[in-house]
Amino acid sequence: MPPPDTGREPDLLTITEAAELVRAPVATLRYWRHLGTGPRSFRLGRRVLYRADDLHSWIDAQHDGPSAPGRGVRR
Repeated sequence: MPPPDTGREPDLLTITEAAELVRAPVATLRYWRHLGTGPRSFRLGRRVLYRADDLHSWIDAQHDGPSAPGRGVRR
């Protein structure tokens, strides 16, 4: 039986759920994890999990960070 829908995302997300949240393929999250550049994650047994707070912090950091070199602001 699935948990009741509280209108809130779970505190721990699987890599598939995290990929949906950041709108990127699962393979991209795996690659970022390999490089150490993606959102913070951890293993719980055999599963890779992401804390929702860590994902949102990482998204905010990407938004607030400096622009990539050579990319101007479009107007």
